[in-house]
Amino acid sequence: MYICNMKKAIVFLFIVVLSFSFSPAAKAQCSMCTISAEQGTKNGNTQGKGLNSGILYLLAIPYLLMTGIGVLWYRNYRKKISSTAINQ
Repeated sequence: MYICNMKKAIVFLFIVVLSFSFSPAAKAQCSMCTISAEQGTKNGNTQGKGLNSGILYLLAIPYLLMTGIGVLWYRNYRKKISSTAINQ
């Protein structure tokens, strides 16, 4: 059983490494955002701060959703374990 789990882990890691090795590199934002940010900082505007806030907002949402799903999953798992222990 341990060998089977080890093989699955190795295959999973191989797939993850393989997928990251062939992914295209993202070097910057779109051309319109780049021009807007450059012009905004040259003229003394604070558009760059707005872009950074937007990027952080877009970055945080998936992590918050996954954390919420993980907490719900953990609670349901704990309820299942405790109800099984009480019934026995």
